[in-house]
Amino acid sequence: MLNKDTISIHLVREALLQSCAPGSATDEVLHKVGIARELLDQPDARVPAMVYARMWRLLARRLDDEFFGMDPRKLRAGSLEFMCRSAMAQPTLARGLEVVLGFLSLMLERLPARLVRQQSVAEIVLHEPEQQASRGFTYFAYWMIVHGVACWLAGRRIPILAIELRCAAPDYCEDYEVMFSENLRFERPRTRMIFAADCLDAPIKRTDPELKRFLAEAPANILVKYRDPQSLASQIKQNLRQLPAVQWPETQGMAQSLCMSASTLRRRLADEGQTFQGLKDSVRKELAIGWLAEPEHSYADIAQRLGFADTSSFYKAFRKWSGTNPGHYRGLILGAV
Repeated sequence: MLNKDTISIHLVREALLQSCAPGSATDEVLHKVGIARELLDQPDARVPAMVYARMWRLLARRLDDEFFGMDPRKLRAGSLEFMCRSAMAQPTLARGLEVVLGFLSLMLERLPARLVRQQSVAEIVLHEPEQQASRGFTYFAYWMIVHGVACWLAGRRIPILAIELRCAAPDYCEDYEVMFSENLRFERPRTRMIFAADCLDAPIKRTDPELKRFLAEAPANILVKYRDPQSLASQIKQNLRQLPAVQWPETQGMAQSLCMSASTLRRRLADEGQTFQGLKDSVRKELAIGWLAEPEHSYADIAQRLGFADTSSFYKAFRKWSGTNPGHYRGLILGAV
């Protein structure tokens, strides 16, 4: 189980690989930020998010690039502040996101992006050179910035329905699934992030003092504040994923499997802002989104797999979860819309 305030050593290696020459230069950076060199050889090692953020800021200062040197053009120091200040002056999240994407498209050569709203679903699409896909770490660093800033502007986490990427799956994805979505799809025709469009109408009400606090804590606050909590809720979701939906236990049965009382389970979930029914709905949505991206699964088949009595019940639930109907989502994800 991940600790929500730590980052995998895999992401440390990715950042160093991109922006720091191996050998003494790497050792110097690790020493300055307080990461033991031997941790790089331990695949299960994790470092505090604040330490990872310290390394991020150190590398950004050394390169004068807040994007780790992952684009031919630098995202020079101060870019994040300028982008946030410009976006927070907009009336709605939609307008703020357009400012963010416009700025990044201007500054970065290989990652031009635009926001597309189609009925109840929205997507941010990267229009990359056709012959060249970026590394997984490059894409996820980009999504971390865009999604983190969007969540800060809106004042809440924006749930992601899916992220598709042109690159092959990297060796390590667990932290990415926690930060963004369990529904990561690789080797796709284009790179995009898909989410419910209703959040775009949220008003932006940020102040200069709030911006200063946000920037002072970045990127640690982006890395951990707006990702899914990892504790009892994540353990329950993992247990549910391992069973067919028709075999999912009720609260009492799940509590017994975790060696606690039902009242304790409810209380601990409440402390995390969760409910058992909400977790079941979350896993059902996750599974539904994955199966909708596979055209061989009919709506009736998906409804049955998820434990619904009929297709209409599935349609009603999916609209409640995602703000759109399964047909529209399938059309978008398969490129038919």
